[in-house]
This record gives sequence, C-alpha cells and structure tokens, in this order.
Amino acid sequence: MKPRPLLTWAALSGIVSGAAGTAIAEALALVIAPASSPIIATGSLMIDLAPAWAKDVSIAVFGTNDKIFLLTLLAAVLVAAAVAAGILQVRSTPWGVVIFGVLGAVATVAATTREQSDPWWAIPAVVGTLGAAFTLLRIGRLLTHWQADARPANTGQRQPGVASRRSFFVVLASTAVGAAVIGAGSRAINAGSLAVDAARKAIKLPRPAAPAPPIPEGAALDVAGITPLITPNRDFYRIDTALQIPSIAPDDWSLRVTGMVDNPLTLTFSELLELPLTERNITLMCVSNEVGGDLTGNATWLGYPIRELLRRAQPRAGADMVLSRSIDGFTAGTPLEVLEQEDRDCLLAVGMNGVPLPPEHGSPVRIVVPGLYGYVSATKWVVELEVTTFARSNAYWTNRGWAEKGPVKVSSRIDVPTGRKTLAVGTIAVAGIAWAQHTGIRSVEIRIDGGEWMPARLADPISADTWVQWVFEWDAPRGAHTIEARATDAEGTVQSGDDVPVVPDGAEGWHKIRVDVA
Repeated sequence: MKPRPLLTWAALSGIVSGAAGTAIAEALALVIAPASSPIIATGSLMIDLAPAWAKDVSIAVFGTNDKIFLLTLLAAVLVAAAVAAGILQVRSTPWGVVIFGVLGAVATVAATTREQSDPWWAIPAVVGTLGAAFTLLRIGRLLTHWQADARPANTGQRQPGVASRRSFFVVLASTAVGAAVIGAGSRAINAGSLAVDAARKAIKLPRPAAPAPPIPEGAALDVAGITPLITPNRDFYRIDTALQIPSIAPDDWSLRVTGMVDNPLTLTFSELLELPLTERNITLMCVSNEVGGDLTGNATWLGYPIRELLRRAQPRAGADMVLSRSIDGFTAGTPLEVLEQEDRDCLLAVGMNGVPLPPEHGSPVRIVVPGLYGYVSATKWVVELEVTTFARSNAYWTNRGWAEKGPVKVSSRIDVPTGRKTLAVGTIAVAGIAWAQHTGIRSVEIRIDGGEWMPARLADPISADTWVQWVFEWDAPRGAHTIEARATDAEGTVQSGDDVPVVPDGAEGWHKIRVDVA
C-alpha cells in the first residue's frame, strides 16, 4: 500500500475509534448522570478556564450562538487529536493509544470536578477511553495486516491482501455505524431529558396574588422594526456558562437558604407554588451587551419576592451579600440590601410570559433582579441562597476580573433605520428603546451629524423596571448621515458618551448608526 492511502485510512481509523469511545461514554452518562458526559464536562471546564477576554470575544462575535461555537471548536480539537492518534498508532505504536489516554484523563478531571459530581462521574470518561483505545488497537492491527499483505499481484493469481482488506473495512464500517447510532441516540436522550421536559410542561402556574399592573395603551409605538414591548421567550437572549442545559425535575428541585441566617430553611417547588406569587414586567440585561447590542430582553415574570424569603431566614448583622448558586456550579453575588428593598421586585421566578420557565431560561426556578446586570443577579437553575459578605465570598465572574456590584447603566439603542439599505428623502422614523432599570427614563435625544440634540417622543413606560420605546420623526435630506442617541434617566443622569468596554461593569457610549439617503 502506498504511504498516502495508508495515512488516510489510519486517520479515519483514529476518528472512528474516537467516535466509538465517545459513544460508549455518552451511553454510560445516561445511567450515571447527564452532566458526567465527557463532552459536556470538558466543554464546561473550557468555559471555566477561559479568560474573561475570550468570553467577551466569543459573545461579541457569536452572540447567543457562543455555545454552538464552543462545541464546534471542541469537536474540531477532538477530531484533530483522533486523526493524530490513528496516524501515530500505525507509524509509532503505542503513541496513538497514549493520545487517547491523555484525552481521557482530561475528561475524567473535568467530570469529577464539576459541581455536585461524585467519583462515579469518572466512569463514562474512563470506560470511553478504554473503548477508544481497544478499538484503535484492533482497527490499527487490521490496517497493519492489510499493509503487510498488499503485494503486487502475479498474473493468474488472486490479489494479495484481499482478505485482510475486507476485514479492515468490515470492522471499520460496523464500528462507525454503531458509534453513530449509539452516540447520537445517547446524546439526544441525554440532552433532551424528555421526562423532565414533560414534567415542566405539566406545571400549572397559579394565578398571581399580585398581578402585574396593566400595560398602558401608549406603551407600544406603531413603528415598523422597533423592538417589541415584550420579548417572546424564543427570542429572549441566553448568556450563561452552561454548555448543556441543566435538567431538573420540578419534584426534585429544592432551594436552601444558608449562611449567615438565624433560620436556615429549605423550600420545595410545590411549597413555592403555594406561596403568594407576584407578577411583574422586568427588563434583564447582560453585562456583555455592547453599545447598541441585543443582549437584553423584557418579559413578564411570575415569582415569589426574595425579600419575603430572606425575612423568614432572618439574615444576621454584618451580612451584605447573597451568593446564589446554580445546580451547575455557577454563582452570583447580589447585594443583600438590594434583595431586601421593599420597592424592588426581586423574584424567585417560576414563570415567564405566562408559561413555566423554559429550560434554557432557568427551569424550574431562577432569580430575576431589576436594575442589576445578570452576572451579579440572574442565576438560573438556582438551588441555594447563601447569605454572606463580599469580603468572605467571591462569585463566578468576580473571580475573573469583573466588578463586585453591577448596576445597569442608563442606555439607549437605535432599532430603525438599520443602515443596511438606502433610505428615501423625506420623513423617516428614527426609533428604538432606552432603559434605566429601577430608575426609569426621563427623555431620549437624537443628534444628526454632530449637530444639536433634539428630543424624541417617548412611549408611555410600563414601569421604571422596563425599557421604554421612543421615536423621532426626522426630515431626512439627501446624503450620508450619522445618527446618535442618548438617554437621561428619571434622576437626571445623562447617558455617558465615553467609549467604555464591557469589562469590568458594563459598556458605555452613545449608539451611533450611519445611513445613506437618496
């Protein structure tokens, strides 16, 4: 056999062997625990170890598709490693097996260091690695035999190497098919968590004891292309550290209130639904949202006021922070005084826009805090509230260079026009949204080509905790133009025009677009 075909089949042998090991591991993860999947555990470890700048770049480039990008990157790395393993196994035994051993060790460490893991979580990675190594040894041996048997054929004689070649292809093909069926099926079942999803859909949300105030008739402007007043669940942004969405059956969920409290308590999901729930419209914002970005959403949330839960737990003197913990290990540090404020609707949310929380948005329970960026407040899949201090405890992102406290900054965004097409001379609606959660918006102003600031017309706000729509009727002349927007909150704070990056506590600057009018 010529060198080039040999290396091609060797590389394919490595890929198929790696796929076989992955399929075995995914199947075992169904039995052990969904989060023990080596793929998910390794990806989650990559997220944890990634520097803050890498996270910012990923979100800036891929937005809410950052998880897809990470999985694609991880798959590319694994395929490259499998190709190297296959080639080295043929050229320099046993280095191919060693490569799989290294990958297995990394996956084992990743799985056993996840939040709520136990030693059993090592089983999928260990057994999967052994399966990949055994498959590589077997297929590599068959390939070597085929190579050794391949000799120039003599006239009238049977082609040498036919039997060994047939054996190689039979084993290679059957292994590939088996790995594809078992691996894809296991991953689909693992990720789908069908029983849990069915239990979530069966939840009957109670009527709120404190319904959301009616939305004013003038809250929504009739402007084509403007951001909807309420964000549909399917369009609501998702930024978190979970590579695989945690799957928690409502009956298995409970919340512990621990730490510096006189009355530690545990709350089950059924107990939570029996409490008098509050419904509110609240805008949430990711701290990674760039000026003019779309990492913000406005929804109608249903939940129990966290201040009431803390009142039951009775925080001790000296406590100033609540460390909320997700089932996947993510933590957020929220100022205790914010959660205890009587006029701020901080919720332990169970519903979103009239339905139980979708899995990707924190089912069965998450935290919603108006006025703070999500990295210090909006913990999804929450299972613990630890009352503590900022001096004693650090949260996930504050350990990575972000500010301890993240109040949302007053900001505005231009939704239309988009600048992607030439506009016609005449009256053009310049419109968008502005926000200053828990303070409210007093005004929005527009500036054309660096001229004077001109007032836009505000829609009727739903509340101080939601964004507000605005519009400016512009008599657009011919030519290229620059449009800028700035907002002023209800306390008189004017949106900063300084260009400030998202790190460490949110971006600043005026949203600016360029349009052509002809």
